[in-house]
Amino acid sequence: MEYVYAAMLIHKAGGKINEASLKKVLEAAGVKADEARVRALVAALEGVNIDEAIKKAAVMQSAAPAAVEAKAEKKEEKSAEEEKKSEEQAAAGLGALFG
Repeated sequence: MEYVYAAMLIHKAGGKINEASLKKVLEAAGVKADEARVRALVAALEGVNIDEAIKKAAVMQSAAPAAVEAKAEKKEEKSAEEEKKSEEQAAAGLGALFG
């Protein structure tokens, strides 16, 4: 993950993400840079609009809690319905005891 963070830092600072700059940032942070991982990340980011990717990631993160809340509301509705049914069934069962 530190490789991605380093690339994001370089991008935020307005620098060009290349093997040399990525390696410098990693080494400045005390990370021993793996040449293969550095090359792979630089190759993967080539042609990627990082600003657009960040926007999409932010939208996905904000949409995820809304989906979770919607699921929680459905569960609460189901629980309320199930509770009502079980109360009715219990009342019917008690009525059967007393004829």
